[in-house]
Amino acid sequence: MSSGSKKRKLDEGVQKYYAVKAGHTISVFEDWSKCQESITGYKGAVFKSFTTEQDAKDFVAGKAVKSSTPKEPRFYGVAIGKVPGVYEEWTEAQEQIAGVKGPKYKKFATRKEAEAFVEEHDTTAESKVTTTLPQPSSKRAKIAETSKRKDMPSIKEVKVYTDGSSLGNGKIGAQAGVGVFFGDNDRRNVSEPLQGTAQTNQRAELTAVLRALEIVPLKDNIRIITDSNYSINCVTVWYKSWAKNGWQNSKHQDVMNQDIIRSIRALIERRDAGGAQTSFEWIKGHSNHPSNEAADKLAVAGARRSDGRD
Repeated sequence: MSSGSKKRKLDEGVQKYYAVKAGHTISVFEDWSKCQESITGYKGAVFKSFTTEQDAKDFVAGKAVKSSTPKEPRFYGVAIGKVPGVYEEWTEAQEQIAGVKGPKYKKFATRKEAEAFVEEHDTTAESKVTTTLPQPSSKRAKIAETSKRKDMPSIKEVKVYTDGSSLGNGKIGAQAGVGVFFGDNDRRNVSEPLQGTAQTNQRAELTAVLRALEIVPLKDNIRIITDSNYSINCVTVWYKSWAKNGWQNSKHQDVMNQDIIRSIRALIERRDAGGAQTSFEWIKGHSNHPSNEAADKLAVAGARRSDGRD
């Protein structure tokens, strides 16, 4: 038996503790799915798994943690998966590619190499999710539809960048804001505080998507460009199983932020019914993309206004 196979068998019986030092909820989790909920959609999440609870608590507290079993550092770059990024644990990377068609991932010796791999593939077609109308199935219907479209004026596509921000996210007194960027000096741009008592980054990200859909007329195609994989997954993938289960997750708990998610889906379906399309494109956050940075600034400004800091 190879040493790698032997290690995998030993790992199966080891209890792991997932420490989240920066995320929606700063804590130590025994369940990876709970850890994933805390880090998904959180910019700059910091987390790591340990074999002892004390080491995990020390990591969260910012104390130096010595590994009891020194090992060669490994970084797993997930370029195409549920949440693209760099992971230090194979089990965590595995969660991001499970069930994904055509995942793209690779192991590296350094974080820099892994980040370069993810960045290299972040504009591939697989990173885009599009919601479209179902096409006619019969040949005659296809010919008729093609002829009809030739006589119709083309539907314009509106590109919009969205972002959300939460100052002090995950802490008492957090203040969140919403940013929607259509272009420089565009009257449709949005910079406003997030409404409601739950001032989280995820709600701000989703609300920004909702505001964009509300602003763009239903007759127009819309392409929403966001750095929130959480938002894209919520409204294009995960909602399907949630809806079937009465908007409860796999643990039979109410889906978080479902009020916004359901409102977004309603607008997408109304746009679809009118013959226009809604598409989403993921963009890497804080990568010096002018429009993404502009949306981020609008979101931060909105968050600051919510408690008079701006």
